[in-house]
Amino acid sequence: MNSVSSIVRKASRFIYPSRIFCNSSINSDEPLKVTWESTEMKCEFDEESCGNVRRRFIESSKLYATRILDTLQQDCPGFNTKSALDELNVEISSLVVREVLVEILRTLSIDNKSRCAKLAYKFFVWCSEQERFKHTSNCYHLVMKIFAECGEYRAMCRLIDEMVKDGYPTTARTFNLLICTCGEAGLARDVVEQFVKSKSFSYRPYKHSYNAILHSLLGVKQYKLIEWVYEQMLEDSNGFAPDVLTYNVVMFANFRLGKTDRVYRLLDEMVKEGFSPDLYTYNILLHHLATGNKPLAALNLLNHMREVGVEPGVIHFTTLIDGLSRAGKLEACKYFMDEMLKVGCTPDVVCYTVMITGYISNGELEKAEEMFKEMTEKGQLPNVFTYNSMIRGFCMAGKFKEACSLLKEMESRGCNPNFVVYSTLVNNLRNAGKVLEAHEVVKDMVEKGHYVHLISKMKKYRRS
Repeated sequence: MNSVSSIVRKASRFIYPSRIFCNSSINSDEPLKVTWESTEMKCEFDEESCGNVRRRFIESSKLYATRILDTLQQDCPGFNTKSALDELNVEISSLVVREVLVEILRTLSIDNKSRCAKLAYKFFVWCSEQERFKHTSNCYHLVMKIFAECGEYRAMCRLIDEMVKDGYPTTARTFNLLICTCGEAGLARDVVEQFVKSKSFSYRPYKHSYNAILHSLLGVKQYKLIEWVYEQMLEDSNGFAPDVLTYNVVMFANFRLGKTDRVYRLLDEMVKEGFSPDLYTYNILLHHLATGNKPLAALNLLNHMREVGVEPGVIHFTTLIDGLSRAGKLEACKYFMDEMLKVGCTPDVVCYTVMITGYISNGELEKAEEMFKEMTEKGQLPNVFTYNSMIRGFCMAGKFKEACSLLKEMESRGCNPNFVVYSTLVNNLRNAGKVLEAHEVVKDMVEKGHYVHLISKMKKYRRS
């Protein structure tokens, strides 16, 4: 049987409950009577009691947080913030810490970022000095997030060192906060190198730190760094060997970097090492064939998947349809959509949205409307991306009444418009000279409290 690599070459996305223990004093002189009815009543009583306790805890935590924030706002030269916080006599919990830090993050702006970073860290240090309280990893991450938003990169690194020193695991969340922030500052390579050398990075689904780092880098689209980490892994003397996940991440990175030959060399290497391609491997290959406008090669690969016992799923067909639609091959898209139905694979909302977007991009609004109607009839509820594509299609065709109606329809169905939907409609209305209609959409958006801080990003609009 031909190998996957050769088949592709010849023919030639990735993508409170609780248990309640009832402690009651039992008189040993009395017989223990437990019936189904009394047990049920007891549990109902305890659930209600626990609910009340939980509500009181949340309410008191919010009250404590408000008092702490009021005190922090008084911070100034000559004001002893630590003593003032001590005098509050509040009970510190992780929830209280979260409430305070989230509020500081919410109120952060260009004008007050230095002060926010200072207050957050003062509060964080004060909490760590309280008896019977220990910060969680999430507390550290929230302070890191505040430092990131304030551009305090050195403070972030010091906090990481403190976190490791105090015995907290550095997880994917820790890594992603650092890599996203330091990547913008041009320090991504230095941060990754520090993690590779320390070997302290851990993330439970992955058996070694390299895969955790590679997977995290994939999430933030640091494809070039993925290549570098892979090379470090191969050179490591501790015997870290690539597995299927490693190969999939590195292959996808090379695909995104346009290094097709490297993708197939990695595939050959993977097979030689005794690893069989999995669903994600095939999805990468299908993605490459589809974007390369090779529908016949894609069909051959689908057949090969079945031959080796890997049944294509909706993600594989959607990947194909997405790639082919970007290449303008809508007839091929329809063929593969029919093919997936033949094999009993039901298109989901993502698949329908990809088809609709393809038709809209190709100026075929009627077919997009038919597909939109079909998906709703088959019980697939449109999401915000589906609605955005349809609204854009109506605007392109000058059907602004239909576009505005669709905005109201999505809201009535409980699908909240995102900023892209509002921006698409408003900008198209203004470009068509329909200034009053555009203003009404913006007015409605503001009245509902949606994306008010982003109005200035809309063409010709500024916050008043």
